[in-house]
Amino acid sequence: MVRYSVEPDNIEKVAKSRGSHLRVHFKHCREIAHFTKGMNVNKAMKVLDDVLAFKAVIPFVKYTGGIGRKAMAKQCKAPGSKGRWPVKATAVYKDLLSNAKANAETKGLDMDALIIDHAQVNRAPAGRRRTYRAHGRIGKYASQP
Repeated sequence: MVRYSVEPDNIEKVAKSRGSHLRVHFKHCREIAHFTKGMNVNKAMKVLDDVLAFKAVIPFVKYTGGIGRKAMAKQCKAPGSKGRWPVKATAVYKDLLSNAKANAETKGLDMDALIIDHAQVNRAPAGRRRTYRAHGRIGKYASQP
């Protein structure tokens, strides 16, 4: 049995999905989760499709260092009009959302009334490999997700 950080009061009315050690940027996933929390699932899926098509922007609220301003970010009232189109993280988050939607359908829940109530993002561990250098040395070859 998988443990979640938040356990619901009524288990029959909840559908969950989970991904761990995903190779996407933590900060991008955090901003996507923050933006979609409290949304209807169908509306969130439509917004994520628009982000993948560069028709909508994800507002960046917390991690805004070096984030450029976008005119689209004014539509969602982003502070300082800062936003981006994090394509890879959006695709991964959309897959998790569609998995939760399928789990809800399996449970027999009403598909039109689904709401994103809880979304949590944790950092993945850094990938560690090694590369061979001159004179018999070995160096690090790390990848940040």
